[in-house]
This record gives sequence, structure tokens and C-alpha cells, in this order.
Amino acid sequence: MTEKTRSTNRYRASSGRYFEEFSVGDIYEHRPGRTITEADNTWFTLLTMNQHPLHFDTEYAKHSEFGKPIVNSALTLAIVAGMSVADVSQKAIANLGWTDITLPAPVFNGDTLYAESEVLEKRASRSRPNQGIVSVTTRAFNQDKVLVMDYKRTVLVPNRGFAVEDRITQES
Repeated sequence: MTEKTRSTNRYRASSGRYFEEFSVGDIYEHRPGRTITEADNTWFTLLTMNQHPLHFDTEYAKHSEFGKPIVNSALTLAIVAGMSVADVSQKAIANLGWTDITLPAPVFNGDTLYAESEVLEKRASRSRPNQGIVSVTTRAFNQDKVLVMDYKRTVLVPNRGFAVEDRITQES
């Protein structure tokens, strides 16, 4: 988090990165980690109308190859993506795409997730002056360092001085 001087002894918090601050090959370790609870999994599953009993029926799940409920993979994606926002997309104008989502290992209630994003490519936008396109791969690991998810994400990011917060700062 950087801070901008507003006046003597006054600062405004700023988070996220401008296009210029991304470098290919950089890896951002997203912290803190996030422990997924049974309540998280149950509420998310019900909220999204996913009725697969493997997510919330312990007796059903006992007979599966996992032996216990697994976390809804869309919840895992939502949490991991959320963990990456401060480093990757806090200033973003838009998500342009998500691809290559893989789930190499299950996530269980009580697992703690940690994530990191690596900058794969960046380029200035051809059609939008003062903006650029950044692609990252994000990987999530459980507390035992087992890879549980990875995906590629592409975002449209403003150049320095052209983020929404820059306009707000200029107006206030």
C-alpha cells in the first residue's frame, strides 16, 4: 500500500498497481492466507444453488473417494481471486478473461489457502490510451503446500494518473 500526501500531515491510502508497476516475471505472494470453514462452504453452496451433496452432506461424502465433504470449487476460485485483488487488480478497469483453470487437488473444510500471482505478459492497450493489459497466472496452495488451483487471468489496468482514485483525488 502506498500513501499519497494530501496536505501537511494528511495521507490517503492507495492500493493496487498501475500498469507501469507490473514487470514480467514478478511474483506477488498474497497474504494473509484464508482458512475455509464448513459455514463458508455451506453458505456459498446454498447461495449459488449448487445442490451437489458432496459439498454439504457429511454422510453422503463419507461414501465418496474423499471420505468427507469437499469445498465448492467456485468458492475456492472466489477466495483465491479475492486474495489477489490487492496485488493484481485493485486499480483494474476490467477483468478481460479467465482461462486454464485447473483443480489438481481437492480443498476441504478447515484447509488454509495461500496464493501467489506471477506476471506473464504486459502490453500497452492499442485501443485505449493510458491503459495497459496485464496477464498473470495465479496459483493456490493449501497449508501443506499442495497445489489446489491455478489459472490465467487478464486485466485492463490504468497508467499512473488515470485510475478512478486519481480522479477522485483531483476532485477532492
